[in-house]
Amino acid sequence: MIQKAFHASEGGLDFVGLRKARSGGVEIVYDDGVKRRMVWRVLGPASEGQIGDALARAVRSARVVPAIYAELKKRSISIEAVIA
Repeated sequence: MIQKAFHASEGGLDFVGLRKARSGGVEIVYDDGVKRRMVWRVLGPASEGQIGDALARAVRSARVVPAIYAELKKRSISIEAVIA
């Protein structure tokens, strides 16, 4: 079962997680700790390590959501929004 979690440093509330969905696919979860929660389904073939590395880098950014998109794009990992 895939489950990884990343929290923003510097006292930030941002949380990014990687989980296995009930359908068997892999999902990325983002929560800003206040009002915004987003979930994306990973579409393309990508290893847990590749996704985890992208998320770990993104959560260290000041603007986490744009960084998630940028890091996944660098690795050619496709996603689709489940909850936005």
